This record gives sequence, structure tokens and C-alpha cells, in this order.
Amino acid sequence: MEEIINKVANSALEVFDLEDYYPKGIRAQIDISQWLLEGFLLKEKDFREHLKNHDWSQYQDQYVAVHCSTDAIIPAWALILVSVHLAPFAKKVVNGTIEDLDASLYEEILSTIDYSAYKGKPVIVKGCSRKPVPMRAYILATNYLQPFARSIMYGEACSAVPLYKESKK
Repeated sequence: MEEIINKVANSALEVFDLEDYYPKGIRAQIDISQWLLEGFLLKEKDFREHLKNHDWSQYQDQYVAVHCSTDAIIPAWALILVSVHLAPFAKKVVNGTIEDLDASLYEEILSTIDYSAYKGKPVIVKGCSRKPVPMRAYILATNYLQPFARSIMYGEACSAVPLYKESKK
């Protein structure tokens, strides 16, 4: 009987796993519709009073996404004012959903990586993850890898989908 050889482990294939860069920390989402009249109408005096009385310390060292779940038309200053109240406590505040928050965190992290280690190598961007990796992070990582990698695939080594191959010069 022949020895089973793991060709994937012996290949030059580099795995780029976005989970490795997932920032640890609690994510919170604030829906400002709770401070609007019937969830739709912003009355400035009441809105400011709600913000003044809210316990902002509960967001200490958290990543916070601020959004409105209703179709209310919110003036820009309202979201900015919420972020002003969060600033002394939160690690980061974004306008949007938790997915927008994660995408923003990945944008910061991925922009700091030295991709030269992938120069001339076949790279697979690992597709399955246990953590919530937003699609924008996959796209951004691929864009950063493309100038360096010989080829880029997506998925798992046993079933990768080709995305990019360096052209012959």
C-alpha cells in the first residue's frame, strides 16, 4: 500500500485567512429610532434629552455601529451628536450596521499589512470562517494581494475557485 501524500501541505500555496485579522472586542449597535417620536420624527429638544440621560458608559471599550432602523429622515448632526457622546467610551464608532462596522475595522487592519511576503506565490483567500467576515473584507484583501500574488483563488485548497492569474510577461 502506498503512502498517502498531502499535496496541498507540500505545495507553495499560501493561505490568506481573514479570520487571523479579526479584531477582538465587543460589538454593539445603537438604533436611534428609540429616541424619535413614534420612531420617525426627530424633535431636537427631546432627542438631546434622551442622549443626555442615556448611560454611555455601557459602551466602554466597545466597537459601536449607529443606525436608524426606520425610514426616518435623520439630519446629519443627529448621528454626529450620538458619536460625540460615544467618543469618550467606545473604541470606534461608525454609521451603519454591525457588518459595516466589521468592514471598517478590516479596512483599517488590511491597509497596514505588508503583502510582499506573497510576491510571486499562489495564494488562496480562505473562504470558510467561523467569525463574521464581511464581503468587503474579502474584496479588499484580494485587491491588496493582486499586485503581489502569482495567482489568487478563493475557498479551500481542495475546492478553490480561481480569481486571478498573473499574465505572462
